[in-house]
Amino acid sequence: MNLLCRGRLKLLVASLTAIVLLTWLYLLAGNFENGRSLLLAPCLSDTPAARVLEHAVLESRVREVEEENRQIRLQLSQSQGTAVQPPDGNYGNQQWGASADTGPEDGDNTAEEKNNHTECPRSPSVQKCELIHVACVCAGHNASRDVVTLVKSVLFHRRNPLHFHFITDTVANRILSSLFQSWMVPSVQVSFYDADELKSEVSWIPNKHYSGIYGLMKLTLTKALPSDLSKVIVLDTDITFATDIAELWGIFRKFTDKQVIGLVENQSDWYLGNLWKNHKPWPALGRGFNTGVILLYLERLRRIGWEQMWRLTAERELMSMLSTSLADQDIFNAFIKQNPVLVHQLPCFWNVQLSDHTRSEQCYTEVSDLKVIHWNSPKKLRVKNKHVEFFRNLYLTFLEYDGNLLRRELFGCPSQASPDSVQLQTALEELDEDDQCYDFRRERLTVHRVHLYFLQYEYTPTEDDTDITLVAQLSMDRKSVVQLDMAHAKKALVVPAFETLRYRLSFPKSKAELLSMLDMGSLYTFRYHVWPKGHAPTNYAKWRTATTPYKVEWEPDFEPYVVVRRDCPEYDQRFVGFGWNKVSHIMELDAQEYDLMVLPNAFMIHMPHAPSFDISKFRSSSSYRNCLNTLKDEFHQDLSRKYGSAALKYLTAQRNM
Repeated sequence: MNLLCRGRLKLLVASLTAIVLLTWLYLLAGNFENGRSLLLAPCLSDTPAARVLEHAVLESRVREVEEENRQIRLQLSQSQGTAVQPPDGNYGNQQWGASADTGPEDGDNTAEEKNNHTECPRSPSVQKCELIHVACVCAGHNASRDVVTLVKSVLFHRRNPLHFHFITDTVANRILSSLFQSWMVPSVQVSFYDADELKSEVSWIPNKHYSGIYGLMKLTLTKALPSDLSKVIVLDTDITFATDIAELWGIFRKFTDKQVIGLVENQSDWYLGNLWKNHKPWPALGRGFNTGVILLYLERLRRIGWEQMWRLTAERELMSMLSTSLADQDIFNAFIKQNPVLVHQLPCFWNVQLSDHTRSEQCYTEVSDLKVIHWNSPKKLRVKNKHVEFFRNLYLTFLEYDGNLLRRELFGCPSQASPDSVQLQTALEELDEDDQCYDFRRERLTVHRVHLYFLQYEYTPTEDDTDITLVAQLSMDRKSVVQLDMAHAKKALVVPAFETLRYRLSFPKSKAELLSMLDMGSLYTFRYHVWPKGHAPTNYAKWRTATTPYKVEWEPDFEPYVVVRRDCPEYDQRFVGFGWNKVSHIMELDAQEYDLMVLPNAFMIHMPHAPSFDISKFRSSSSYRNCLNTLKDEFHQDLSRKYGSAALKYLTAQRNM
């Protein structure tokens, strides 16, 4: 009996050993793509061990394939899910394009075809590094501000190169060209087109909409944009993106051969004609379509003669309607009413319209479903909607977002850098990251975005060159400019500074009123309790009774607010953050023999606010303060090289402190 057990045990051990060995050989052979069955088939195909091994290997392979499919499905779902979430620092292109829209190829499948559908991933709707074209009509100061917020929301989510096409008037062209030139965002191209050249195309159309003549110019894009541009996304300036614009671009592939325009249905009852008695809107297909977000297949539109077609439509309808109420949108809808086969309807979350009395809340079940928010009411942020607080916060987030953070390269999409960008990058690479003043030196090289003329203004230069640009809020006694011959003399006009500890203050309307508030204790001379030397040389005691400008002498750490000529020395850019920016500037003015003249009837008041991030670092970080001292020494050395012995007094004063 024992012998029989031992024999069976030996046979079992031998079989297991053979299986392990053969499994190892199989896995080894598996590294050769075409050699799996060739190495094992001659000797194992008919043995029990071979059948056991074959079954085990088959089960293992099935599990591998199932795991691969699971990972692919997970990757696809994550790609679709992250499209509505802000990027988390990984700015590479998505592996798979995702679109919530369904095209004709999705809707026509039979039940059997759907049941037989595999989980294989779709081909990307937008190719990696594919250039996406975006067009906007932008005119005036207000639209220029709005379009920057739109652009920031697009750049925040984008993973593809972009080409912006702006139809602009003179004001917007000057603002936006300066902005993008100083912004230097990689993989972004910008082209401008003169709106004045297009006015004759639409000026014959009476328009009651508040957008004026510029609200009709989207009709002319087939003519305005380059003839070799085949398709473009057209956006109003009051749009905020909450997803990657590539998803919207990918919907072009879902157009049928005849479709030329992609639009979202209008979400108000305007075109139904039931808003008030005798309300007569332009003709539209059903509820009509909103033109705040448009996919224009330019190549096809040119082929069907779009320019002539929209003109004929407008001329026909104006015979009875007399004017447009919603600008280009009325004409687009009248055209679509006659040619419905040409429109591709987009899901409504691509244009959630936040005007009063809309059905926008039916476009989403969760706010995370949103793709594009459209502030198409004249009320803008004051519009009525139960989720308006969320929408407002999203808009304000991009309004206040630091555009410099959007200067990121697209992974795997090389772009042609501008000469200024190359020069900046070279300078940055030459910095020593181990230098304790690295942050200061890097900030000195940073080119910040320049947004000219943030508010609308009327400006006519004076003939005697006494006009003034205010770079801060202050009261200015302009007769002083003429009296002191500022155009020809080296003078810096000192504006006496005061402060209050109250967050609400009725600003004094005169010097007498200010002195009364000073005596009552509601105002103080600026920083008298923490940094008196900064403004003490202003001589506030003399200022109380002064009726004419008076000269004061430079003293160490003097940092008044001044009015100077345009050609004065610029601020030293090494002093960023907190400390010594005004001190160094006043020092150089004095070195160039500027007279410091205190204005007798001008003043400014500093209002309380939370401490800045940089002053907090100055107070808490010894390395920050040490670095500031290093920069001061470097400044003194540079001053000595520029002005020679005249600069010795500054170095002596610094050492005696």
